[in-house]
Amino acid sequence: MPPVAGAVSAVRRRAAALLAEWRVCPELVEDSLLVVSELVTNAIVHARPPAELRLSWLRGDHPAILRVEVTDAGPDPAAGATRAGIDPDEHGRGEAIVHALATRHGIQVHPGRVTRWAELVAA
Repeated sequence: MPPVAGAVSAVRRRAAALLAEWRVCPELVEDSLLVVSELVTNAIVHARPPAELRLSWLRGDHPAILRVEVTDAGPDPAAGATRAGIDPDEHGRGEAIVHALATRHGIQVHPGRVTRWAELVAA
């Protein structure tokens, strides 16, 4: 996904279409789309491109699990410099939102890449 205006909403729409195709339970869809939005926004605002979203719908076991992964090229050193001009009322709560909605979440660091992931469990 390119770091351009409208990228997050476009990714969110594509994710919503995929979740509908997979027939993900409705109670999980809104929370998962919010997690998608937060992780994608984080990658676009704070990391170097490219950013890639992967969704997995694991239905084999009960309960079903939706896994959201966003991989980017790691922290953007210039992003820290722009934080001073960011309104804290508008930014900075994404990680807390992901932690509140996800059953499990984490970060995997690979050479030249960082993956932030979250799993949401269907009720």
